[in-house]
Amino acid sequence: MTAHKHAHHFKDADHEFSASKMGVWLFLCTEIVMFGVLFVAYFLYHHQYPATFAEGATFLDWRMGALNTVVLLLSSFTMAISIHFCQKNDSKKAVLNLALTLVLAAVFMVVKYLEYSHKFHLGLYPGQFFSYQGAESANLALYFSFYFLMTGLHGLHILIGMGVITWVLIRARRGDFNSKYYTPVEGVGLFWHVIDLIWIFLFPLLYLVG
Repeated sequence: MTAHKHAHHFKDADHEFSASKMGVWLFLCTEIVMFGVLFVAYFLYHHQYPATFAEGATFLDWRMGALNTVVLLLSSFTMAISIHFCQKNDSKKAVLNLALTLVLAAVFMVVKYLEYSHKFHLGLYPGQFFSYQGAESANLALYFSFYFLMTGLHGLHILIGMGVITWVLIRARRGDFNSKYYTPVEGVGLFWHVIDLIWIFLFPLLYLVG
C-alpha cells in the first residue's frame, strides 16, 4: 500500500480532500448547466412542434432505453461500492467493482451503437444529413438533431468516464487508495453518478414522452 502525502499547498489531507471535492462539484455544476440548457431548448421546440417530436419518438425503442437505464443504475451501484471498499482498505474488491463499472459502461455503449446503427440505416440523421423518405412531419430532422446532440454528448461523457475509471482502477491495483486517501475515486464516482442522473432524465424525455 502506498502512503499518500498531501500536496504542499494544502494544510493537511482533510483540506486537500474538501478542496478537491469542491472542485469536482464546481465542474459538475457546469456540466449540469450545459445539459440544462439543452433540456430547456428541447422543451421549447417540443412545445412548438409537438407532432414532430411525437413522430420522432416512435422511431426509438423504449426497451433499449430501459435496458440502458438499468445498466447505468447498476454501474452507479458498483461505482459506489468501489468507493466503500477503498474506505475499508480492500483494494481487491474495489478493483473488482471498478472493473464491473467499466463492463457495464461498455454494455451501455454497445446498446447505443446498435440504436445509432439502426437509425443511420433508415437515414435518420441530424439536420441537413437527414435522408429518411417516409417522414410525415416536415421538421422530423429537428427531432433527430436534438436526439443525436443530447445522447451523443451524453455518450461522449460515458467514454470520458470510462477513461477516468480506468485511471483509478490502475491506481487502485497499485494500492494507491486506502481509508485515509480515496479522493480520486470519490471524484470520479461523483462524475459518474451525475452522468447517470442525466440519463435518468434523457430516457423518459426522449423514449417515453415523445
